[in-house]
Amino acid sequence: MKAKRLFVVALSALGLSATRAVAQDKVEASIACDLVSGYVWRGQDNGGVSLQPAASLAWKGLSLGAWGSYEFSQSNPCGREIDVVLSYAIKGFSIGVTDYFLPDAAGDGKFFTYGGPSRTSHTFEAFVGYDFGHVAVQWFTNFAGADYYYESGRRAYSSYFQIDAPFKIGSVDFNATLGCVPFKTGFYAADVASAFHVNVAALRAGYDIPCGGKFKLPVFAQFIVNPSSKDAYFVAGITLKAF
Repeated sequence: MKAKRLFVVALSALGLSATRAVAQDKVEASIACDLVSGYVWRGQDNGGVSLQPAASLAWKGLSLGAWGSYEFSQSNPCGREIDVVLSYAIKGFSIGVTDYFLPDAAGDGKFFTYGGPSRTSHTFEAFVGYDFGHVAVQWFTNFAGADYYYESGRRAYSSYFQIDAPFKIGSVDFNATLGCVPFKTGFYAADVASAFHVNVAALRAGYDIPCGGKFKLPVFAQFIVNPSSKDAYFVAGITLKAF
């Protein structure tokens, strides 16, 4: 489940980052594909070497996109994923809904099953964010589907808060990320008794390798620490894209 830039979530491997958007007068399309050494989402190991395609359409701030992740070994229950995102952005403000579909992680694995949490493989999440320029903030909350439920049967409405701070050193683009779970839930595989915990402290670096003429090959690497689980990850990848 991602995070990943608005709609081309794959380009950020660690989750969704708020972006400053300008309304387009005509429909714009983008398509991209990442090859990553590992898939880590909000401090969780969601798979090994994976292929992650993405495509989106945008018009006057309204965007519709799809993103997927397919683990080569197919050993992780979160290794297959399809996300569909609908959002609207104006200036620095963005709001939207994501449908996460993980057929091997929950429910009956059928795409068109939208029943109760024990049946569906979909999780629906609403998000809102604002990009201040040097810092971007986002809030995410699950509102339907395969969310975490307490023993009482009450939905947790699992939420997540993320801060991103992009900066540049020379020709290398960096992004520092801090992510936390604001209240009690087992959705993020952490201690359910913990009402608040930080599960991501990450630094990502990206660079476009010149390949002659106008062609460049974007590469990236990211070091991720999950303080709540005391895990650490280092992932890298390359991006193929067309706009």
